[in-house]
Amino acid sequence: MEEKKNKYIAVAYKLYTNENGTENMVEEAPAERPFQFISGMGLALDDFEKNVTELQKGEDFEFSLTKEQAYGEHEAERVLSLEKEMFCIDGKLDEEHIFVDAIIPLQNENGQRFLGKVVEIGDDKVKVDLNHPLAGKDLHFKGSIVESREATNEEIQNLINQMSGGCGGNCEGCGGDCGGDCGSHDGNCECGHCH
Repeated sequence: MEEKKNKYIAVAYKLYTNENGTENMVEEAPAERPFQFISGMGLALDDFEKNVTELQKGEDFEFSLTKEQAYGEHEAERVLSLEKEMFCIDGKLDEEHIFVDAIIPLQNENGQRFLGKVVEIGDDKVKVDLNHPLAGKDLHFKGSIVESREATNEEIQNLINQMSGGCGGNCEGCGGDCGGDCGSHDGNCECGHCH
């Protein structure tokens, strides 16, 4: 049985949703700052990965994913009303970071980290939507392969280090310069490439 190799893939794309018969661009990864991932590591949607893994550098692609293949249905039970005091510093709401439409990092009692979108701020509660922003939407991708090759052991190890909360110590994924100690950024380098 042939061992399946992990591939380093970089793609430039435009992502569209179709709402009320109108196609709207919601995200773009230009060739200068492509979406980069290593196949088989769970970083890209499974069906997205299946559509681009066998393509070669320079090839164009266009495909759609149903909401079931993408981020699933928008689930009402994933919209939570949290105590406003959780978002206060010295008794005042942290208005610099907590405002309607802000994407905020949260952590549950098990230490799992995730992002939520602030949808409403009340007198004593903050309503946060934990659904993916594209939940409930069919997605349409148009783009091209910027790079596709076998991933090196070092790239795989750096990714594992990032996924476990560090940047691999030397910030290779950030071009070697994070402007600081990567370990202090919860796996996200200041330059924005290690996430």
